[in-house]
Amino acid sequence: MYMLLGICLSLAGWLAIHGCGSLLAAAFWRGVSRACGRLSASARAQLLFLLRLAPGLAALLCVAAFLVPAYVLFEPRNSGEMITLELGMFALLSLCGLGFAVWRGFAARRATRRLVKDWLSHARPLDHPDVTMPAFRFQHPFPVLAIVGALRPRLFVAEQVLRLLSKEEFAAALAHEKGHLAAGDNVKRGLLRACHDTLGFIPFGRCLDRSWAAAAEAAADEYAARRSASMALDLASALLKVARVAPQGGRPAMPAGALLIPGEPGSITARILRLTQLATNPESPRRAHPAGWGLALGICISVILAAAMLTFAAAHPLTSIHRGIEYVVAVLQ
Repeated sequence: MYMLLGICLSLAGWLAIHGCGSLLAAAFWRGVSRACGRLSASARAQLLFLLRLAPGLAALLCVAAFLVPAYVLFEPRNSGEMITLELGMFALLSLCGLGFAVWRGFAARRATRRLVKDWLSHARPLDHPDVTMPAFRFQHPFPVLAIVGALRPRLFVAEQVLRLLSKEEFAAALAHEKGHLAAGDNVKRGLLRACHDTLGFIPFGRCLDRSWAAAAEAAADEYAARRSASMALDLASALLKVARVAPQGGRPAMPAGALLIPGEPGSITARILRLTQLATNPESPRRAHPAGWGLALGICISVILAAAMLTFAAAHPLTSIHRGIEYVVAVLQ
């Protein structure tokens, strides 16, 4: 019973910390989203990714570094405490969330491999001077131009895209996809899917997911526009052409890939307007915040919170945490 009680407390603690952290992250973004509109899209995407991952990582750190040691060091093996129905339900809910996240991670990987295998079965190599990764052209009802895969990315281009876009527009679209590759968006997208499913019944993280997706697309646009003003206009033209021929309901599922137009065709209006602005003011994306500022900010905040936690817990933090565990168990009895 001692070991089982410790596992249940750890799972319930992880769920509580993760849920509270997700609520705080969503509230924080709601408070600063307007102010963050002045940042570069890349900086916004990094901040949103950090906010989305931080609750789960913080919960894991708190459980591993504080809750488990406090329980092991100070909990008597024959305390006589039992697992109540409420505690068991919290632990089961947490376990199901974690298991579902792991399952979705494997499912996304399997779906990506299946998608790549299907596309490769009727594709032929694409030879282009601006493409350095494995690239393929194939027939598809949707105007696909996408980099698929996280560890071994491949470029897939539908034949209709090659016919539709001019040489300059195709080069701009490739630059957009390279922006996703440089930012590691395929890996991030997989991690965010796991975080979403871990607490899928709580809607706090959904706004962060949508905001990150929009910021990631805008950041890839900025990556392309950084080359030249003419490339920004060429990318805007490519987006408009591809959106016009995109069929409704024919968008392929991309668990670990980045499409040129991942959302509904109407959602690219803001991107086209932004690209035209960048074409008239090409220096604006160059004044973006440094690439690692979001991570540095997150580390600083984490250190401050950890220091505050230790100060609040006085000289013996694990003892105070164990008292908290005892109080929770007593309340649930």
